[in-house]
Amino acid sequence: MALPLPTNTFKQALQAGQQVIGCWVGFADTNVTEALAGCGFDWLLLDGEHAPNDPRTVLDQLRAVEPYPVQAVVRPVVGDVALVKQYLDVGAQTLLIPMVDTPEHAALMVSATRYAPEGIRGMGAALARASRWNQVPDYVHHANSQMCLLVQAETTLALQNLAAIAEVDGVDGVFFGPADLSASMGYRGQANHPKVQAAILTGIAQVRAAGKAAGILMADRQQAQTYLDAGAQFVAVGVDTTLLVRAATDLAAHFKARSTGSPPPTSAPAAISSPY
Repeated sequence: MALPLPTNTFKQALQAGQQVIGCWVGFADTNVTEALAGCGFDWLLLDGEHAPNDPRTVLDQLRAVEPYPVQAVVRPVVGDVALVKQYLDVGAQTLLIPMVDTPEHAALMVSATRYAPEGIRGMGAALARASRWNQVPDYVHHANSQMCLLVQAETTLALQNLAAIAEVDGVDGVFFGPADLSASMGYRGQANHPKVQAAILTGIAQVRAAGKAAGILMADRQQAQTYLDAGAQFVAVGVDTTLLVRAATDLAAHFKARSTGSPPPTSAPAAISSPY
């Protein structure tokens, strides 16, 4: 039975200039990912850089979200050609590559996501879930068109090279990592430092001027809206680990305060530092 090639609606949305809201997923647990898939986000980031994911756990999560109206974006631990091949073969169509500092690295990642002659992605579709084990007709002839590549600019070197990175053909978007960028700028742990915010806003403008999508992770609602208003198209507004810990901490504190006669907390705990 012939099966259709899945359409990358995340890529379509970026190309149409739409803004899409996402959530970071770090628990590396299929049930958590599936629960979030029904919450109304446009995309979920399956993190393999700072979370204990690998191609097999990502494979399970890709299967978990497939029935839901949400797109999976996969972040490998490093921008490596062989690792990119593995994630594409298990069915990822959108990759977020960390620590891309140069246009040369960006171009290599574009090549890694495309079959020859446009790229260097290894053949082997008969073994791959991506082609539904050769049940998608002519998969190798059509797969390139559904690939979406996002690269992370999270160092001062990346900012220096930002215009050139954004101009690389095949790069669909540039994602700004506030935590790593703040550390690179000398403001470690201060992702919302005014100079970091200013650098990101300038970067968003540069990326959009190149005709590419800009993205970011920002759990602070007001600041996330600022980046959306500045033109960021793909914005993750929460992290699963932080959402659980903050809600659970607030719930426990509320009832423990009542049992001791202390006033219950009037606000949620301060945001937990993130490694993004």
